[in-house]
Amino acid sequence: EERTPSPPLEVGEPREFVLQPAPQGRAVRCRLTRDKKGMDRGMYPSYFLHLDTEKKVFLLAGRKRKRSKTANYLISSDPTNLSRGGENFIGKLRANLLGNRFTVFDNGQNPQRGRRGTDVENLRQELAAVIYETNMLGFRGPRRMTIIIPGMSSDNERVPIRPRNSSDGLLVRWQNKTLESLIELHNKPPIWNKESGSYTLNFQGRVTQASVKNFQIVHADNSPLGRHWGIPSDTVMKGGMLETENHPESNLSVSWRE
Repeated sequence: EERTPSPPLEVGEPREFVLQPAPQGRAVRCRLTRDKKGMDRGMYPSYFLHLDTEKKVFLLAGRKRKRSKTANYLISSDPTNLSRGGENFIGKLRANLLGNRFTVFDNGQNPQRGRRGTDVENLRQELAAVIYETNMLGFRGPRRMTIIIPGMSSDNERVPIRPRNSSDGLLVRWQNKTLESLIELHNKPPIWNKESGSYTLNFQGRVTQASVKNFQIVHADNSPLGRHWGIPSDTVMKGGMLETENHPESNLSVSWRE
């Protein structure tokens, strides 16, 4: 079903905008570009996120870190300074050894490296966790994706998740099925199309290239917050590939509706 387009977004300070929850009742459309040019960008590509409006607004940049045992991406609000020590360091995305579970952190203090007595407010927050699973068809079929994010307070503020040790965190709480104050999301299962001989999703024309990386995210029916607030299973995020002549690009749309 086609929705009425949202009015243009006003972005004041991009750094503050990306760290706040999406505006309620609005759709945020972005363009993600991957840059593999350069001596080592084939193995360590850079990514650039822009607000997809008439006036292209830069939001974030990311790059895979070198000398990391697992996939580890640094995220910055400065496209020219992708260093951990830079003042524009926003956070990072880190994977486990198998590459099927990911956690997004902000730029707070790692509790395992901080001094004893470190103020809890200075510890890093976990902003999201992503879990990939194969389905019954194995790698031949579409993957299942689960996303865990902090819930919202009555003041429309993100509930802070600041684990003090490895026995806590979004992934640990998901494994233990303790999802209070958390929101559980899943990818919408694609439908098998006999004519094309592939699994498909309807993106209303915003995606032009078939890819197993295309996705649509919906609320889990059994999410405690979903049941409490009566959140419907509408699509809250979409991501899909575009055919471009230069760099591979993806369209991203995020919406939070009443």
